[in-house]
Amino acid sequence: LVTTAKYFLPRMLGAFCGRYPDIDIELEIANRQRIVERIRGNQDDLYVMAYPPEELNIVSHPFRDNEYVVLAPVAHCAAGRQTTLSELAGESFLLREVGSGSRQVIDEHVRASGEPLKVRLSLASNEAIRDLVAAGMGLAVLSRHALGDSLERGDLVALDVAGFPLRRPWSVVHLRGKVLSLPARAFLEELLASGDA
Repeated sequence: LVTTAKYFLPRMLGAFCGRYPDIDIELEIANRQRIVERIRGNQDDLYVMAYPPEELNIVSHPFRDNEYVVLAPVAHCAAGRQTTLSELAGESFLLREVGSGSRQVIDEHVRASGEPLKVRLSLASNEAIRDLVAAGMGLAVLSRHALGDSLERGDLVALDVAGFPLRRPWSVVHLRGKVLSLPARAFLEELLASGDA
């Protein structure tokens, strides 16, 4: 599963394993680029990601909503009011690293909107990005799943930016020709049944 899915999928996997204690599971957490390499190599039964690779012969099952929001320190001048991405264009942004699904979503949006962002720092850690935004180093665009209780604790604020939140569903993916094992099929069915997308 991609890095950001680690905030919700392990609980689902844990509940599944609790019901089927004799099943052995291997779980790989990596950025999207690495997961796409694993799909190409047919290394796993199932993959969870927000941005399935269109260039591969895969089956993709959306199963859960995924929203990307613009985050700021609580004292930011745009907190509590509507704003636009062009209004924030002079701000520094802290984004996930190139190759991550989160970065791909925001880069695609920026290209489509024609509003370039000033990227101050690219990081492979959602936690580090949250901490740096709270410390006033810049703004960020992250999945709500990566926020934990940061908004409730008052460490960060999600800005009301036109066009946001960006929505891209979580999907469970497998190669089209993959013969899924019984446990993989059962987990896939459970994910689809529990989903909200």
